[in-house]
Amino acid sequence: MTDLQKNYNEEIVPKLTKELGIKNPMALPKLTKIVVNMGVKDAVNDKKVIDKMATALGIVTGQKAKPTQAKKAIAGFKIRQGDTIGLVITIRGNRMYDFYDRLIKIVLPRIKDFRGVPRTSFDGRGNYTLGFHEYSTFPEIDPASVERLQGMEMIFVTSALENKHGFALLEALGMPFTKEAKKK
Repeated sequence: MTDLQKNYNEEIVPKLTKELGIKNPMALPKLTKIVVNMGVKDAVNDKKVIDKMATALGIVTGQKAKPTQAKKAIAGFKIRQGDTIGLVITIRGNRMYDFYDRLIKIVLPRIKDFRGVPRTSFDGRGNYTLGFHEYSTFPEIDPASVERLQGMEMIFVTSALENKHGFALLEALGMPFTKEAKKK
């Protein structure tokens, strides 16, 4: 059990019980998985790019990336149905908590001019999406080895049924949300 899991069980569960007014601890929102997704724009022209990005994503997450295929052909982008165009990794359990902890404490503070993550990226069901312009902000990646900038996105999937509960959970777990803008 990781430190973040212990913190969730010992401190965050009582805090969320009081804050959300949910008496049953089993009904409280939990972080169920983190999905890391990367669309590789040059994968159609150069097949080696997928392998390089899969290696980088594997280093960042500690798991092997699964390639994703195009569902339909798009002539304007020269993509055929079935072409490999991206990578995805789903992280659960102890690895998920370790990854989340590293993201909050190490990766996000390394971003230049970081002022917090936006509060508006919830999907209506308590899940949160966070995008990165480049993956080189992770300390496991050597910036000298990065040949091209490549973005990625992370989806934090929770058991919450609404955005308010998902927000409360992620904030309690340490997600550095931006301060609310003052209303004029």
